[in-house]
Amino acid sequence: MNALTGEALEQARAEAQEAVRKVRSACERLDDPAIDLILRDARSHYAWQDRPVPRALLEEIYEITANGPTSMNCCPARFIFVETAEAKAKLAKSLKAKNIDKMMSAPVTVIIAHDLDFWTELPFLFPHEDRRPHFQGKPEHSEITAFRNGTLQAAYFMIAARAVGLDTGAMSGFSNEIVDEEFFAGSTLRSNFLLNLGYADEGALFQRLPRFPFDTACKFV
Repeated sequence: MNALTGEALEQARAEAQEAVRKVRSACERLDDPAIDLILRDARSHYAWQDRPVPRALLEEIYEITANGPTSMNCCPARFIFVETAEAKAKLAKSLKAKNIDKMMSAPVTVIIAHDLDFWTELPFLFPHEDRRPHFQGKPEHSEITAFRNGTLQAAYFMIAARAVGLDTGAMSGFSNEIVDEEFFAGSTLRSNFLLNLGYADEGALFQRLPRFPFDTACKFV
């Protein structure tokens, strides 16, 4: 652990506060087309163009994702990019039949996972206080924290991918146990869900499904 103290800490805090002010000054809010792109009019996709995704773009998506907040900056999510024919054949073992073609045709499929031992990295990620005792010897608490924050990071990842021009198609029709056996045996990683990435073929889309209105899903107390 190497936390800043004294004048160095005050300087770092002042710089962070000024950086946020500059961001807000430069862009008070996204315009409607940007919001449409990442959420309002975005769609889950099922068919893909035969067009590769540059590795630099995947690195950019991760860099954006990594800056999203998590509790205690625990950052438990791990992203495994499945691209090769051999890796896709392994992943296909876990899929329900109707999902195999969706995955095989996607340029990249990401296994969204989380590390149950994320807390061992807290001295680096959260250096100003040792929070490891909150998790050491508490596997249930560690798993809940890893799953919750890993899922949160997965949502950041999907929004980031859309923001840089890719399309996404999340899948849950698979066996987590098979994925964990094939890709994470002997490790502390556990799969959450799969995400196809690429440039979509919109010809497979159907009409948008309903969403609850504000008054159904929200209330004031």
